[in-house]
Amino acid sequence: MQKELLVTDAQTLAFETDCHLFQGCGFQAPSAWSFIFEPLFTIGPVEFNKPMLLAIIGTFLILAFFWAGFSKAKVVPGKLQMVAEALYDFVHRGIAKEVIGKKGEPFVPLLVSLFFFVWILNLWALIPIAQFPVSSVIAYPIGLALVVWVTYMTVTFRSNGFVGGIRNLCVPSGLPKPIYVLLTPLEFVSNVFVRPFTLAVRLFANMFAGHILILIFTIATWYMLGTVLGTVYASASFALTLVITVFEMFIQALQAYVFTVLTATYLSQALEEAH
Repeated sequence: MQKELLVTDAQTLAFETDCHLFQGCGFQAPSAWSFIFEPLFTIGPVEFNKPMLLAIIGTFLILAFFWAGFSKAKVVPGKLQMVAEALYDFVHRGIAKEVIGKKGEPFVPLLVSLFFFVWILNLWALIPIAQFPVSSVIAYPIGLALVVWVTYMTVTFRSNGFVGGIRNLCVPSGLPKPIYVLLTPLEFVSNVFVRPFTLAVRLFANMFAGHILILIFTIATWYMLGTVLGTVYASASFALTLVITVFEMFIQALQAYVFTVLTATYLSQALEEAH
């Protein structure tokens, strides 16, 4: 019974439509329950909530867009094909070739998929009705980081063999030998454990923080309405909401870019020959 009451209080935080400034009710900031959703529907033992549904819809939107752009490619491209080619080349030339070089060609599909998947997961925060960045749920960044980690490890050992792969991960070249006593275990922990952890946490933390900020100022805008003075405060809060939203659009694209560039950097290192 106590748990149910706690959940009810948390889920109704700041969303009471009759709660405004100067009316004897305090401002209630968004809580962790802003990131927890009840299942929308169930298929067998699998429960689908809002973030899962948005991730699935986002996947199909990406597939549909590139299929429409490239399925009937022409020498003289139409508008949709031109946009699709420009977006594809942005990752192909701007990330794969720049970071990995010629050896990066086999990884272009992975990098393109990662970039646009992460981007659309982030973009859902600004889409009406959806209004939630899927990557602010830690499970999704962790899943993507695991995909990158498995690929990174596989490429490292396939390119260098077992011994060469270990050297690639743990023994940077060109340093005095006594330093390796301390550096080798640090490099092992950094490359094998810290990299996937920071890759996931960086994406999650940025999207989580951005969503919290937008929620706070959006709720504050509604909360401060009701009086002349409150409306002045609400106007300032609404203006900040718009500013943060525009800034968040930049952060969403930037985080997708950073995630993809770091993935390409790890793959580039995995392809280097151990010395």
